[in-house]
Order: sequence, then structure tokens, then C-alpha cells
Amino acid sequence: MLVVDDHAAFRALARQVLEGRAFSVVGEAASAAQGLAMTQELHPDVVILDVGLPDGNGFDVAGDLMRTTPPPAVLLVSSRDWGQVSRRVRASGACGFLPKEDLSQAAVEAMLT
Repeated sequence: MLVVDDHAAFRALARQVLEGRAFSVVGEAASAAQGLAMTQELHPDVVILDVGLPDGNGFDVAGDLMRTTPPPAVLLVSSRDWGQVSRRVRASGACGFLPKEDLSQAAVEAMLT
């Protein structure tokens, strides 16, 4: 799993919450460009991707990730609520969306099945 978010505190929290029996976090990226490069390098099965990044948006990055081989499962996260992003999440190719405050192993597992 790769966590892409421009806030170091969220990346650290996501790593803490997600690492364990179900997931292994192989990397963290702070920007869209870094996330794309690390996906090419590390080939994670899952990318947790913030919708708001300093050098792009997660919706476009998700589309770019869907064109990699093999494409990872992409789970978009944001502090915005579903109503603000639903149409763009559906169009992005991501497997789902979670509000950042709802991030947990169980929630991620449910989105990936």
C-alpha cells in the first residue's frame, strides 16, 4: 500500500492505522508527481490517495494510475464529504472514497472487496 497525501501527520496516522495483519505500507508520497513515481517504482496493490494535492488533484492522479500496468486499487480520501466529490470519484476509476476521519483497516478492507 502507498499513501499519497500532502500532510505528513495524515500519512503517519494512515500508516499507524493501516499497518498490521491486513496491510503493509510500502511508501508515502507528499505530491501527485511523487505518488505517480513511487507507484511506478514500488508497484503497490493499493494506493490511498488524497483528492487535494499541491501539484494536482487525486481524481486526475487516479485516472493516471488506472493506466499503469498493473493498475493498483485506488481509494480516494478527503476531509470533504461524499456529496462534494461523488461525481468526480465515480468518474476517476477509483474503487471508492473514504472521509479521512473514517479511515480504518475495516473500512479499507470493505472498499477493496
